[in-house]
Amino acid sequence: MALQPVYISAIAAELPYDAVNNEQMEARLGMVAGKPSRARRLILRSNGITQRHYVIDPATGEPGLTNAELSARAIRKLCRDSTQLNSLECLVASSSAPDQLMPNHAVMVHGELGNPPCEVVSTAGICLCGVSALKYAWMSVASGNSRNAVACGSEVASNMMHARNFDAEAQAKVAELDKQPELAFEKDFLRWMLSDGAGAVWLQNEPAAKGLSLRVHWIEILSFANQLPACMYAGAEQGEHGLQSWTRFDADSRAAKSVMAVKQDVKLLNDNIVRVTVEQALQQVLAKHPLQPQQIDYFLPHYSSEYFRDRLLTGLENIDFVIPQHKWFTNLTTCGNTGSASIFIMLAELFHSGKLQNGEKLLCYVPESGRFSSAFMLLEVVAGEA
Repeated sequence: MALQPVYISAIAAELPYDAVNNEQMEARLGMVAGKPSRARRLILRSNGITQRHYVIDPATGEPGLTNAELSARAIRKLCRDSTQLNSLECLVASSSAPDQLMPNHAVMVHGELGNPPCEVVSTAGICLCGVSALKYAWMSVASGNSRNAVACGSEVASNMMHARNFDAEAQAKVAELDKQPELAFEKDFLRWMLSDGAGAVWLQNEPAAKGLSLRVHWIEILSFANQLPACMYAGAEQGEHGLQSWTRFDADSRAAKSVMAVKQDVKLLNDNIVRVTVEQALQQVLAKHPLQPQQIDYFLPHYSSEYFRDRLLTGLENIDFVIPQHKWFTNLTTCGNTGSASIFIMLAELFHSGKLQNGEKLLCYVPESGRFSSAFMLLEVVAGEA
């Protein structure tokens, strides 16, 4: 069955409250056991992020929005009016940290939106689940199953990164606090890397009558879980035979070990993220979709830290697919690392920048270190009437 053309005709982002700079972060997220992190400044110097957003209300110190509410705000921005929202046929929403285990994130977003019954799907994962949501929405329209669809990625990392989630572990290790007051590095590391935000796109079977649209040429997603163990995880602990589920710990043990905290094996990440998600993955994608680097006008890479920028370029050089850095577009330093929402937030800023011209091609790259996966997506600018 031939797929019909699909166009992204609107893109929106929602970044809650005012931006939080590097000196405000620990006050907003709290100090574990009342002690400042020793790792914070080192990590911030490496990742290059200068500001980010949290759903934590600066006036109360409490979350002012749920993840579902944040997603709904981004989606409402896509729509000209309630009539357009009410015409929605397929809603796909994703997050690595939904507000609850059950029910799924997307139906909670649908409940917030209040639009009429439609197909509603949630995708799971970490950074990559935003692209998997977009691929489901794209295929729904491309197959003719839906005339339109919305894909959304959102993250509320601040709730998981708040000091209150780690205090029990810190108290359990009180004897060690004088020697090492910070958390184990794989936990403390991510407190200064992740932030909150949501982004969404509207897809339809024709370009917008006025303004720009982005035609989706293809979306490729590859998992390398057959090669490598879990690198980034939450709700589990590393055991002798791999991850042990949170369901195997009692409530006291979960608190004492911060089992629900997000953790990352930084060495495993550094050794494999470029080799696997750039070099191996892109070569496999190019074998299916022949493409030359000079055909790319904008490269939108999602990476967690500026530390990886030059390493990413080296990876492209290693497979002879060099896209000069002046063609790269990212807003990591000003919007933070928002996980599954990052690619939507990047696209929103570029889409509304006034820079895009008819016929230009955008190559998007989203890796995930959960168990090492990678996605690439090719978009083309289509201009409607001026």
